[in-house]
Order: sequence, then structure tokens, then C-alpha cells
Amino acid sequence: MRRLTLRQLMVFEAVARHLSFSKAAEELYLTQPAVSMQVRQLEKFVGLDLTEQVGKRIFLTDAGRVVFHASKNITAQLRDLGAALSRMKGVSEGQLDLAVTSTVNAVATGILARFRDQYPQVAIHLDVSNRAEVLGLLTANKVDLAVMGQVPRELGLTATRFMENPLVVIAPPDHPLAGRTQVSIEEISSEAFVVREEGSGTRAAMERFFAARDIEIRTSMEMNSNEALRLAVQAGLGLGVISLQTLELELALKRLVVLPVEGFPIIRHWYVVQRADKRLSPVSQAFKDYLLSEVSETPILAQP
Repeated sequence: MRRLTLRQLMVFEAVARHLSFSKAAEELYLTQPAVSMQVRQLEKFVGLDLTEQVGKRIFLTDAGRVVFHASKNITAQLRDLGAALSRMKGVSEGQLDLAVTSTVNAVATGILARFRDQYPQVAIHLDVSNRAEVLGLLTANKVDLAVMGQVPRELGLTATRFMENPLVVIAPPDHPLAGRTQVSIEEISSEAFVVREEGSGTRAAMERFFAARDIEIRTSMEMNSNEALRLAVQAGLGLGVISLQTLELELALKRLVVLPVEGFPIIRHWYVVQRADKRLSPVSQAFKDYLLSEVSETPILAQP
């Protein structure tokens, strides 16, 4: 059964608006392959090509223009519906107490800015901490929600996935492996790595990746923040594994490069997390709903 989803329409609307897959990916905090996949799935449902490439430029086909017009109307109606329901729930004002891990902070601030556009009277208290501290705030009921990666099962928490978080290998631009079109696992197995602290979700994912391939990496330094890790890699102290979503500035300024290592990126996900026994306030529920609607995969139409 082929399905048309809200997510496909939202992704295509961004592609059509920018006439660029890469710019749509940046706006939606997705990888470019993920954007391309959503558009391909929509094209399979429609049965027609929605875009065409002439040279290096992207253009909409006749079918693409029709779908773009419809997707704009649907997303506008959904925004209006959300605003109307929020007013009925009393979400026009109040406070959102949110904790995020340092890795997700760059993503979360962009989402919060767009959320505030819809709810300008809502006061937001944001606590940016490491994973252990965020879990402590949640279990102590000091925040309504948290946004983070790896979520333990044993703490009585409810976690809902809402966004991809690709992990990549980074190096300084003058590294011998920089500029390669492909790098094997064996080639980086002898390199030193700058790593996050014990308990970091990024470090745990990296260690699982290498352990599954019977590779023991050599650690040169341990850092307690992504910023410190990026600076250490820039200084040539080792390679690093880090979320692609934290690298926009460094890549734009060519301070770091992403190595095309075999098996990477490691695709992890961001989760919105709450205590299982927590009854969310209207403001907190509105923010959670907003997060999930941003990347919802719920089908709205289906055909055999």
C-alpha cells in the first residue's frame, strides 16, 4: 500500500519553495538523502515526476506545481488548526520548562524560535546540560520536557522519536584523509580520536559502532562538550565523531571537514522525553505536539 503522509508534503513544500534539496534539508534539520527519499516516495504515490534538474538547477514540473500549491494550502490549514486548538486549550500564554542536551541545543533553539512565532506570549526557560544532568532534571520533576538522544529504559520516562541525528567523522582540513571520496574503516582505526565524556550518547553510539567491527580506537583526549571537541579536532589533536547538526559554522568557514568514512553517518534520533506519570500543562503539550507535527509520518491518505 502506498501512502501519502504529512511529512512528505512538508518536505516537498520546502524543496519547492527553495528549489533546492540541500536548502530544504538545512531548514528541516534533515540529511539531504532523507529529503530526497521523502520526495521520491511522494512521486511514487503521485505517479509523476515532481521536479526536474537542468544543469545544476532544480525546477518544478507541472505536477510539481500542482502538488506545491496543494501542500502550501494543507500546511497553512494545519497551522491555523493548531492555533485555534491552542487558543481553546489556553496556550496563548504560560511557561515552558525545557531541558536539552548540549548536542541538541543548536537544533532546539531553531525549533523554539519557530514555536515562539506561533505563541509569542509563552515564556520559555531552557536548561542546556549534559545527558546525566538532563536526566536528573527530568526525574526530579524540575522540567516539563527534555530533548535528547539516547534514553534509558529504567527511569520511568516516556520518549517519542521526532528527528534524525546523523553522526559523522570530522577532521581538520589539512588532515591526510581530507579530500578523499571514500575512507575505509581500517584507515581510521589507527587514528587517535577526541571523544565525549563517559555517559555521552554520542560516545556510546561511536563505541557500539567500532565494537561491532572489532575495532578498538585510540583515545587522545576526552571532552565534556561538543564545542571543546570541535576545537580539539581543529587543533589537530585527533579525529572526532559528532552530530552533523552541530557543524554548520565550522563547515561553512572550512575549519573542519567531514570524512566519508565507510559505514557513516551513524543515524541516531532525537527524542522528546517526559516522566511517564507527568501530566503536561497546555503549553508543554502544545510544544510536544509541535515537535511531533514537524516530522510526523502519520499517513493522511492511502491508496492500494
